[in-house]
Amino acid sequence: MERPFLQSALRELQVFLRSPRFWATFGAVVLIFWVTGPYGTTERLATVPRLGFWLVLHAVAWGIAVTTIVIANTLLLHRIASLAGRMALGTLIAGVPVGLATEAISRLTFGGTPTLSGLTESIVSGLLLSALFCGLTFMTMSSKQAEALSPAPPAQEQADVPLLRRLKPENRGPILHITVADHYTEVTTSRGRELILLRFSDALEEIGGTPGLRVHRSHFVADIHVEKLLRADGRLAIRMKDGKEIPVSRSRADAVRSRWG
Repeated sequence: MERPFLQSALRELQVFLRSPRFWATFGAVVLIFWVTGPYGTTERLATVPRLGFWLVLHAVAWGIAVTTIVIANTLLLHRIASLAGRMALGTLIAGVPVGLATEAISRLTFGGTPTLSGLTESIVSGLLLSALFCGLTFMTMSSKQAEALSPAPPAQEQADVPLLRRLKPENRGPILHITVADHYTEVTTSRGRELILLRFSDALEEIGGTPGLRVHRSHFVADIHVEKLLRADGRLAIRMKDGKEIPVSRSRADAVRSRWG
């Protein structure tokens, strides 16, 4: 596979792995299966082993499903316009490996000899589980995740923001944050983060009509990346949607409060 494909797939996978919503959904599903004990696991396993069984099974199944869906999304990005359509196709592909993996875990736990009918049933169950994972993940995705899994901006939009042309194609998306990093400028977009050899002041001249504000001598934050304003130790700060906190200089505090307060 080409390096850009691998980079894009890894970036999209990191979107899920860094998402609190994704992990909260995963934890909730494991908890439901543990408490309800479907497929006779309540009778066959004690409380703690049952939790371990469902935790391992779901970790493996979700890992396979999400990885498959991400790869499918990357491969089909410019062939299928709908994110839901790409995820649905990835779900169909993931059904077989998810089913085989869950069958293997069940056999290792409870014993028994695999049969053709049992494998077929596991593959069907794997398809249903993949659909469940896909549906829950899609419904709980944040807007930032959806942006990161969507196609890059069209050429015209990129032309309106000259700074994007300096980034690798897989990182070109709406600008979220620009900051100084030693002798470089770090540009964060909805599709990734990249260091470029460019002065911060020159980078700000190339953001086109990106709505946002320079909040500090070393930071520019776009409107869509602001979560809320904070006050720490008597100073104003911004919490961005990726969880980072950015200081606001005193000279720009009034403008920040006026825009996002």
